[in-house]
Amino acid sequence: MNAELASLAGRARVHAALGDPARLAIVDALSQGDASPGEIAHTLEMPTNLVAHHVKVLTEAGLVQRGRSEGDRRRTYLRLQPAALAALTPPPLADVGRVVFVCTHNSARSQLAAALWKRRTHGEAASAGTKPATRVHPRALAVAHRHALDLDATGTAHVKDVVRDDDLVIAVCDNAHEELTGPVRPRLHWSVPDPVRIDTDEAFEAAYADLADRVDRLAPTTMLRGTR
Repeated sequence: MNAELASLAGRARVHAALGDPARLAIVDALSQGDASPGEIAHTLEMPTNLVAHHVKVLTEAGLVQRGRSEGDRRRTYLRLQPAALAALTPPPLADVGRVVFVCTHNSARSQLAAALWKRRTHGEAASAGTKPATRVHPRALAVAHRHALDLDATGTAHVKDVVRDDDLVIAVCDNAHEELTGPVRPRLHWSVPDPVRIDTDEAFEAAYADLADRVDRLAPTTMLRGTR
């Protein structure tokens, strides 16, 4: 089993161990401090034999560790292993340099996404389109202004003039994701509805909120080149 599969198997064991309400309650209790199995049984009003069973499962999953008391050596205390909980998150995207956001016209979604990425990560970002318009859409400029993002009204470009071999390419529209099947191929796809189709301030605000949420979720799991 390679390292990736081993990691997935380990994460699956942790998820399975947490899939029982009683075990999740034990983990919640131990997140606040260490406790003996008897104390856990008392706190959770759970039979000691059932606590013993659940603690065994949690220990085998690497979530809980037993330690002997330095006072009464007959007593053991349970300690939560935070690293096991941290391992539940997917592995990070490693060694990411520039991120390029692509949509069809490079007039709204990709522009907003690149500006959001720059502000959130202070990393390098760009945007491009498969059929770029001549200008950024006025409502995209307006929503950017409302949220203190800087967009260049005439700064649209074609993917072939922007994307480099080592870029992380993210398609922020379905059309671009489906069209880019050649050398330039998105690594990630965000299916963000096109606000230009509706052409209202509300639609552009919805697109902005969707992109901001996705950027906020991806950024912490991305290891930018030169930051390690």
